[in-house]
Amino acid sequence: MPNRELNVAMVGYGFMGAAHSQGWRTAPRFFELPITPRMKTIVGRDAAKVEAARQQFGWEESETDWTKLIERDDIHLIDVCTPGDTHADIAIAALQAGKHVICEKPLANTVEEAERMATAAEEAARNGVYAMVGFSYRRVPALIFARQLVREGRIGDLRQVRAAYLQDWLSDAEGPMTWRLDKSKAGSGSLGDIGAHAVDAVQFITGQTVESVSGVLETLVKQRPLLGEQVGLGGTASDERGEVTVDDVALFLGRLSGGALGTFEATRYALGRKNALRLEFNGSKGSIAFDLERMNELEFYDGTDAAGEQGFRRILVTEPEHPFVAKWWPTGHGLGWEHSFTHQVVDFMNGVDSGTQPEPSFAEGAQVQRVLGAVERSSESGSTWVSTK
Repeated sequence: MPNRELNVAMVGYGFMGAAHSQGWRTAPRFFELPITPRMKTIVGRDAAKVEAARQQFGWEESETDWTKLIERDDIHLIDVCTPGDTHADIAIAALQAGKHVICEKPLANTVEEAERMATAAEEAARNGVYAMVGFSYRRVPALIFARQLVREGRIGDLRQVRAAYLQDWLSDAEGPMTWRLDKSKAGSGSLGDIGAHAVDAVQFITGQTVESVSGVLETLVKQRPLLGEQVGLGGTASDERGEVTVDDVALFLGRLSGGALGTFEATRYALGRKNALRLEFNGSKGSIAFDLERMNELEFYDGTDAAGEQGFRRILVTEPEHPFVAKWWPTGHGLGWEHSFTHQVVDFMNGVDSGTQPEPSFAEGAQVQRVLGAVERSSESGSTWVSTK
């Protein structure tokens, strides 16, 4: 890494590619980083589209073949923002070539793929090459503060957890097929797309793991219209319909390693809920509640207050004392969803510089994948409880 620069190549230029590009652009301009990321190459299969993305997002060059990145000595880090079916191939090849890796969540489409990725990351880390999975909500200041309160014992012994991730963007049954509805590409539906975030957030905040689950998965709309380009008609409308092969709704119970019982829900059919990751932690001394649609706020209930003074307290998590906030705007001005990707870059650069494994590691990503896999097995078999181990 000459001149303390790290050349980044990003594979994928869709929704998450735009979000990651924002993080790479912004991090070195708002934070003093020990290593400066350089937005070197953006990769996609369609030459014209990826070149347009290059110009819009601010990358230096575009490429259509990710395997060429593996051979280049001037690429130091590969950021994987592709559908899940390609995560394992890209990440493992990059790590074996001595390149750092950031990979979008969920880590893979199967437990077997995730475990192979975790093994490759563990081997690479012995040589100072690091990998991290992109659970970006770990970088939301309010959730970091929630973790702090739990770790300090402010809610006492954890008893119950509620985690629901509610969206509504698939509510229209005539909405077209996308790769996210194809199990061969996405691995799962609501379970992996947003349920993975709920699982990781609970484990991150509590410091405990989900050890067993009992769940059910349901596909509400089983066929959707195919776009003309999906059946070779270009921009022409199509009357053909494709099979939805992933879950639309995931509901499950989970037992945590510390004994607490959790309820989890993930759906993209909750009309009126746009991006509501709702978390609540109930302990012997108090409770914490959070909603991503109000991401700068945390609710805290202190059960040790006098009876006449008890009630949930709204804490605005925008003070300079809160994680990351001092580098941004004045108190009360608030941060947005995109800031978590900037914070992700900051943490990764600091980890690489100090020789410390950035979190969450691929091993942590694989553990979340085991939870998702157990939910699938529970739903398929009708089993009451399935171990995540």
